[in-house]
Amino acid sequence: MSSLPLGASHLHDPLRPPAPPGMGRGFAFALIAHAALLAALSAGVSWRTQDPQAFEAELWSAVPQAAAPKLVEPEPEPEPPKPEPKPEPKVQQPSPEELQAEREAEIAIAKAKEKKKLDAERQRLAELEAERKKQLALKEKLERDKQAQAKREAEDKLKKEKQDKQLKEKQAKADDAKREAKLEAQRQENLRRIQGMAGASGGPGATGTALKSSGPSASYGGRIKARIRPNIIYTDMPAGNPVAEVEVRTLPSGQIVASKLLKPSGDAEWDKAVLRAIDKTETLPRDTDGRVPPVLVISFQPRE
Repeated sequence: MSSLPLGASHLHDPLRPPAPPGMGRGFAFALIAHAALLAALSAGVSWRTQDPQAFEAELWSAVPQAAAPKLVEPEPEPEPPKPEPKPEPKVQQPSPEELQAEREAEIAIAKAKEKKKLDAERQRLAELEAERKKQLALKEKLERDKQAQAKREAEDKLKKEKQDKQLKEKQAKADDAKREAKLEAQRQENLRRIQGMAGASGGPGATGTALKSSGPSASYGGRIKARIRPNIIYTDMPAGNPVAEVEVRTLPSGQIVASKLLKPSGDAEWDKAVLRAIDKTETLPRDTDGRVPPVLVISFQPRE
């Protein structure tokens, strides 16, 4: 086995792939291209930074002219001196009296704040108490209104019950009166039947209960007028034929005890003449049965 130098064995490692052909030539071209690029960049930058060449020229005028004054820059004003810093005042330590006064002031302020807080709390409690009393009064008012309403309803109920009771009693009385009237009518009917069987003299349509009629006879009114009329003294001639209705009261003997005008005729003189005639007559005649009715109602007219 032949021995090879260390460097040759490294370059010619049999395990490495062989280098491609032309690698050295390509590497050289790349270096040349980069160098040319750098030179071009340097040239492009350098021509921009060079100053242009200056040219001078003198101008001559035909007429002499004075040159303008040269521009002179004004001198800067001197800066004002900076003010010296004032010395800081020395802080004077408060005296014990001042410290005591300050503490008392702080205590007074704290007490005032506490008092204000207590006053606000008392005000809030007073407002709550007022609101509670207001609600309590409203509740009591509602309760009173409720009781008053219940009382009114109870009174209305009692009043209605009383009215219903009175109505029922009134209806019962009316029913009792109807029954009594019916019973009375039945009793009167029975009485008339009994009297008819006993020989009553009334007609079939008579409604009385006596065996004989007690009223005046049919001709008795004419006899009364015939007795009174001659005593009437009346000379006037009325426009019509007024009627004066008079009530006459007598004794069983026929003596007239009283008379009064029941229905005026409208002619006062005729009414007075009729009353004077009755008083002048004094006594009325007896009826066919020998009696004189105690009360008579008689009508008088001027033309009869």
